[in-house]
Formats: sequence, structure tokens, C-alpha cells
Amino acid sequence: MFEKLRGAFSSLAKAVSEKKLSEKDLDDALFEFQLALMESDVAQNVVEGVTGDLKKQLLGLSVERSKDVQAVVKEKLRGEVLSVFSRAGDIDVLERIRARKAQGEPFKMLFLGINGTGKTTTVAKFANYLKKNGFSVVIAAGDTHRAGAIEQVTEHANRISAKVVAQRYGADPAAVARDGVLYAKSHHVDVVLVDSAGRMQTNQNLMEEMSKIVRVLGPDLKIFIGDSLAGNDAVSQAELFSKYTGFDGAILTKVDADSKGGAALSIAFTTKRPILFVGVGQGYDDLERFDAKSFADSLVN
Repeated sequence: MFEKLRGAFSSLAKAVSEKKLSEKDLDDALFEFQLALMESDVAQNVVEGVTGDLKKQLLGLSVERSKDVQAVVKEKLRGEVLSVFSRAGDIDVLERIRARKAQGEPFKMLFLGINGTGKTTTVAKFANYLKKNGFSVVIAAGDTHRAGAIEQVTEHANRISAKVVAQRYGADPAAVARDGVLYAKSHHVDVVLVDSAGRMQTNQNLMEEMSKIVRVLGPDLKIFIGDSLAGNDAVSQAELFSKYTGFDGAILTKVDADSKGGAALSIAFTTKRPILFVGVGQGYDDLERFDAKSFADSLVN
């Protein structure tokens, strides 16, 4: 995973450590680094922000003779990556659910994104994750637009022994979400996971419908599902979904097939929202908590 992005960081560390850190040499090295970042699907504003910060840190850097110059530069690079994720913050989802459960209320989560990102499968993975952590779950089939969507989420739910609340196709998704909450309250279910219709960020009506779901449901967490292979498209989608919903965090799918790695860095930088989980395979257990430190370490080691 992330071979191209890792290569970009490694090349910069090597180039800078082999030269005296004059501004001309540093500018040349950072220019190549910028090109490599863009080839790794890092968004332009992120490229400019990251390289600008790095230039301030590296220009005129003096390193004690006893220290490995390349190791020092790599640590600067690692720190810059961590600062991006630090500014985005983090959310302990399980802790928030425990707190709401202690109040006797179901925890409501809304999953958002466009078609084709693996959103419905991710909802099922997340339901499986919660069940394995001791929580009861109900899934509200809020995608009432796409043919076969209700059957798809129901099939996933059956495989992991989760309850689904659904209505007919064409029903108001906000009403389906409300039904899910009512079911959870009457059956003392811990968490309501609301699947929603995948919608192109260019479709104004669907984006406004999604805003209505947010108002009616009042979710405790709004989760954007992004396809890590979509590159800069995933970033532009995240920006617009953030505008319409103010989502709280993101889950990236298909990370196991991502050789570039730019989406995680770009979404966190652009939206100031954390990457919470990553999908790393097709199985229901293939959902992992995103670890910013491990991500940063993988880029510089």
C-alpha cells in the first residue's frame, strides 16, 4: 500500500540529506517532491501547504555530526504528516457509543457518499465491528432510490445476523431513518446505522435531500465514505459533503489496493475531519481503525 507516496517522501529525504540546505537546492528538491505528491493523488492545496511548511523547517537546517542527516529529515517529514492528522482531530467511536448507552438512548450514525465507493458494504462491516465489540445494532435501509439497494443491505445484514428496518422503494429516506430509531428505542438496541442513497456531489436535489435526512435524524456521527482509489475525486466529494452535512469523520475503502495513498492525507487536510477507519479487503472483518502514526511511519521508513 501507498508505494508512490512512500517513494516521494523517501526521495525528498535522500535528496535533501545529500546537499547543503541552501534555498536553491531545497527548492529544487521540493519541486520534485511536489510533482511526486501530485502523482500520488495528493490535492494541489495539500501539496502547497505541506511543502510550504517543510521548507520553513528544512531551510538552513543544521544537523550535529553525530546524527544521521537523512534520519533527521525523515523525522521532519513524519512530523509534517502527523500535524495534518492532528489538526483534523480524532474520534473514539466506541467511547461515544458507551456514553450514549449509559444515558439509555440509541447512538445514531449516518453513512454518506456517492455510488460505487463501497458504502453499503462498509455499513455492514461497521455493524460487524460493533457487534464484535459487544453492541447491538439495527441497520436502516435509507437508500430507497437505487434498484436492489434494500436487498443488498438485507443480504449483508443476514450474513452478520443484524436487523434491518426498511420501507418500499421511493419512500422518504428520512422516514426510514426515523423508523430505525423508533425500532432501536422500543427494542433497546444500542446503535442505529443509517445507510443512505449514493449521490453525485453535482446533484443539487439529492444533496439537499441528504441535508433533510441530517435534520430529521439528528445523527450523533455523520460518516463520509470515500474510495481511496478515486484520488482527487474523493477529495472534491469530501469537500462538498462536508459543506452540506458537516460530516464528522471519514472511512476510506479499498485501501489495500491503493498504491498512491494521497486520499487520506488530502481529505484530512482539506476538510479538517479525521480518517476513522479504512477498508482493507472484502471480508466483514476487513475494517481497521486508522492509525495516523502507523501511516506516517510507513511513509518514511
